[in-house]
Amino acid sequence: MNTTTTTTAAAKRSSTLYMVELAMMIAIILLMSFTPLGYLRTPGLSITLLTIPVAVGAIILGPKGGAVCGFTFGATSFYMAVCHRKFCFRSRTFQYQPGRATFIVCIVARVLEGWITGLIFAALHKSPAKKFSYYIASLACPLLNTFFFMGSLCLFFYNTDYFKVLFPPLV
Repeated sequence: MNTTTTTTAAAKRSSTLYMVELAMMIAIILLMSFTPLGYLRTPGLSITLLTIPVAVGAIILGPKGGAVCGFTFGATSFYMAVCHRKFCFRSRTFQYQPGRATFIVCIVARVLEGWITGLIFAALHKSPAKKFSYYIASLACPLLNTFFFMGSLCLFFYNTDYFKVLFPPLV
């Protein structure tokens, strides 16, 4: 067997492994999204646990895999906002500004979360802080989710009644 055939076979195995791992992460995100496993519902607020598979996907699969996992999380979030109005607090955003703003709040924020988590892990894993790269990337994912989601929520919905209900004036 020559080296070209060996290299091609190894590349195929690696590519297949990557696709299987990515498919498993997407399946976990979908399972968590449409069952009570993914969200802790409280009055007026929905706390998500879906940042866990996004962080794991970004660490295992890199920035591209993290972005795909983030996209899956965002797509399910967008679906809930459009189709399940009474089950998800984000659905109220679709009533005020349907379309682009809700798309950015739900999908773009989550893609950035997964992608940047993957970049953080990749950068730290090559540095002397290699042993802390897993912890830092795992903590960065929910922080990035909160930053991008709440930031885009404030950016697009600050003049609506929805924002006033979520954040009443202090005075």
